[in-house]
Parts: sequence; structure tokens; C-alpha cells
Amino acid sequence: MNPETKPLLSVCDLKAYFPLDEGLVKAVDGVSFEISSGQVLGIVGESGCGKSVAMKALLQIIEPPGRIVSGELWLAGRNGGGAVDIAKLKPGSEAMRRIRGAEIALIPQEPMSSFSPVHTIGAQIIEAIQMHQTVDKAAARRMAVELLQAVGVPMAEQRIDAYSWQLSGGLRQRAIIAMGLSCNPRLLIADEPTTAIDVTTQAQILNLLRRLQKQRNMAIIFITHDLGVIAQMASYVVVMYLGRVMEQGAVNDIFHAPKHPYTRALLRSIPNVNSKPHVKLPIISGSIPHPFNRPEGCPFHPRCESFMAGKCDRQIPPLVPVGDNQFASCLLYSGAEGENLQPGCGGGVRKGKS
Repeated sequence: MNPETKPLLSVCDLKAYFPLDEGLVKAVDGVSFEISSGQVLGIVGESGCGKSVAMKALLQIIEPPGRIVSGELWLAGRNGGGAVDIAKLKPGSEAMRRIRGAEIALIPQEPMSSFSPVHTIGAQIIEAIQMHQTVDKAAARRMAVELLQAVGVPMAEQRIDAYSWQLSGGLRQRAIIAMGLSCNPRLLIADEPTTAIDVTTQAQILNLLRRLQKQRNMAIIFITHDLGVIAQMASYVVVMYLGRVMEQGAVNDIFHAPKHPYTRALLRSIPNVNSKPHVKLPIISGSIPHPFNRPEGCPFHPRCESFMAGKCDRQIPPLVPVGDNQFASCLLYSGAEGENLQPGCGGGVRKGKS
């Protein structure tokens, strides 16, 4: 992150847990990062590492019995106004409803299950517009048509009255992006927006998001398990594993000089044009531990090629600087006494709070 740029959002030591009858699931266990206006931040990791839960926490929409147990989520005010700690707002409060959609919007992972099947896509976009803007239904409909046109939906005047199940996967994806942009949010969370579509449509959606982000100077948090997509989209990367941040830094540093063994293992598993034919791709040994059986110490140590007995299985490594703008949570770079200098915990947006 650019230290001279005031962050739009500062996430500090976020923890979100699910207390269940079988035990406590620590879905997000101390995540910290910052994002500035106009920046694209990528969050990567294997399935089940807590990426989506962390983003739902920003909108206070974690499914019960999950809840934020600690941490700070400082959102800078518009036009230099006072910052607000989202973590302290009640999920159903008026203040939180004003933030959802208007300040922070979400493109969910699967548009087919996100759209109501019994209401047209236009009716749902119009409802979102009228919730945050003082316009009548006719004006909201015109705005919805313009949004559909902006995201490349052909024959938008007719498609606005279509149901989600009448659209192709690519058109549904464009329609859900239009809904996310309906109130001109400052931060857009894209939760694996290209997972269920073919590669040609995927390229079109990525190009669309890049274009819209530049036009609106909008910040985007892009969640995916596809490192190739992150290389195209993001300027800064956060690598997560089992609810914790393993490494974060500028995209070039992460791809060309990864520090954490988990990041290196993820990058080795990507096929490339220089890979030898008929040779199996490298894999990360083992699998993500069961949530009720989290390992002691570093969560990645049972699968780590650099495991140090008596250290990695006993100490939780802090997130420490390993470069000019790169951080890693690994005992290769710090001992138990290392100072935890987490990005997002430096008070960037809090200086402007009222």
C-alpha cells in the first residue's frame, strides 16, 4: 500500500467465529489489510480459508450463529467526513443499511441463487436504487436501463423485464454487476465473479470490471482461488489460509518474490507454457484441517515443506515486514517475540473520525 494515501477501508485484527454444538469454528481469525480508493485488492487461498466470510463481515451479513467477535473495520467518510467502525454497528441498524449498497456493494458468488426467481431483474435493481436515492420509479427504471447498458447487456430496454432464469450465465453476471453498481459504491466486493462462466465470458467480465473501476475510481476487493485472475486484476494481494493472513504485498512482489511457503506452493501449482508435458503438476501435500481440529501454532505447519519442529507447531507467527511493502506470517522471518505490525492497524482512516 502507498503509505501516503489515506485508506478507504482499514481492517484490523478481524475475527469472526461460528459457535456450534460440535465446537467453535474460527472462520476468520485475525485478518488485517487496507485498501484505498481506485485500488484493486485480491484475496486468494484454497476453498474454506475464510475469504467470503471476511467479506460478509464488512457488510454485517454473516449467517447466524456466526458473528464478529473482535476487530475493527474503519470506513472513511465521504468528502473527508468522519470515519465509522462498521464492526460496532448492529447488522439491522439504519447506519448499516445506509452503508450496504451505497458505500460497499457485493457481487455474490452465484447470481442465479442471488436474484429472486419470482421478480424481474429490473424490479430488483429498481428497488436497490430507490432504497438509497430519492427518485421515483420511472426515474429509477431509466437508471436501471442505463446501468444494464453500461455493463454490456444487449437490448437492455427489453431485458430489464426478464427473470434471472431467462438469462444466460454471462448476462446474469452482468446484471448482478449492474445491481452492485446501482448506487455508485466506493468499494465493490467481487466474490469469485467468474467461477461459473466459460473462459471467453470470464475475459469479458474481467475487462468490464477493469473498465468500470477506472471510470468510477472505485476500489475493488476481488476474491478468487485463481491466481491467474489476480495477476490480471489486482495491484495488491492478500493470501489467506484457515482464517489467517499468510502473506500480503504488491502483486509483483507476491508473484516474483513470494516469502511464505504456502504462497510459494500455490504458485508452483499453476500450469504454465514452460511446464514439461506429461508431468504431473506439483501439489500441496495434505488438505486443509477440519475446522474443529485446528493445529496448534502456525495453521499451515502440517503441510509446510519448511516445518521446524518445536517452533512451528507451538508458536503462532505474527505478521511482520519481509520487504518494503510485503508482510508474511512465518517463523522463518520472526520469532515469538516479533512485533506484530499488521497493515490496517496503524490508524490510517481513524485519524479522520469524528
